[in-house]
Amino acid sequence: MPVKPQNVKAIKVITWWGMIINIILAFLKFVLGYLGNSQAVIADGFHSLSDTITDIAIILGVKFWAAPPDSKHQYGHLKIETMITAFISIVLVLVSIGIAYEAIVTIEDHKNHTDLWIAVIGPLLSIFIKELLYRWNINTGKRIKSSSLIANAWHHRSDAISSLMAVIAVCISLISPNFAFVDNIGAIIVSLFIIKVAWDILAPAISELTDQGASEKVHIQIKNLALEINEVKYIHAIRTRKVGCFIYVDMHILVDGKLSVEQGHSISDSVQKNLIKNIPEIIDIIVHIEPYKTAHNNI
Repeated sequence: MPVKPQNVKAIKVITWWGMIINIILAFLKFVLGYLGNSQAVIADGFHSLSDTITDIAIILGVKFWAAPPDSKHQYGHLKIETMITAFISIVLVLVSIGIAYEAIVTIEDHKNHTDLWIAVIGPLLSIFIKELLYRWNINTGKRIKSSSLIANAWHHRSDAISSLMAVIAVCISLISPNFAFVDNIGAIIVSLFIIKVAWDILAPAISELTDQGASEKVHIQIKNLALEINEVKYIHAIRTRKVGCFIYVDMHILVDGKLSVEQGHSISDSVQKNLIKNIPEIIDIIVHIEPYKTAHNNI
């Protein structure tokens, strides 16, 4: 199932805007963090910069995963989006490790913090802007069922929260020179938060790339919906496979063995329509028809 052109355009527009804003925020945090001698704010700047890497990955990748099925990829290219989603999480982990390392090795390096208040400006601005970007990305991602946009939305949200941690760390550090180390601790906390967000993004992507099926709840729903068709007497061997936010289904239905091929096909078509109508995430269904008496005795 190819991605709709209007959805591709929406992904590109929202991601381009996000990338431009990320570059501006990263530059602002680097400058203000440097002027204010704040490890936490500089770390927050690297977090914003990491967002631009994932933005580029999405802008380049959408061209490939939105391509229609071809002779070598009959099911389409949607897993490319999943791979980019996994890439986003890996970038987050690498950034967080770098942030934590820098904060740890410089924790005893007490610099002059008289100008630390200047550093607060960048994170405060980031909190507001990043929360707006999060809502824009998450709403659009859910509407067009784009896992990469949803992952990038959480990347924006993590940046907003890490900016909040940076503000708190800087404010505590301003109370007294003896609390200067709190700025470094704030950077470490930011890095741990980023790792948590990265894992929340990576785990579903790994599951999908290893062909994890839909939940048990969805399987039960599929079975019940199929049994709503009067001619269906029994269901078994339901198999599902997730690709992005979509689901592929393979199932066996048992019907009266005396029905004609044409009647069996009509029943199969009714089952497919009922499932797709009630579970929009399903985009492809393979229904195997079996005679009830013969097949049921062998189950």
